[in-house]
Amino acid sequence: MPFVRITIVRETLADDPTGKKAVVSRKVAAAIAEATGLPEREVSVVFDEVEARNWYIGSTDVETLRRRSA
Repeated sequence: MPFVRITIVRETLADDPTGKKAVVSRKVAAAIAEATGLPEREVSVVFDEVEARNWYIGSTDVETLRRRSA
């Protein structure tokens, strides 16, 4: 049984967390099912949400990077 763990910046899901997680998990499960021949119901997907200020790219947090690009 495949297990997929997705770590994502919480703010990416902020406007519709349940809906967005459902879409992402459905597409990930479908891709794995297609590639392996397993049924989608056997693919587990777990989301780990991290606040943007706690996710770093190099030495800068994502919250700061987003402010700079806005």
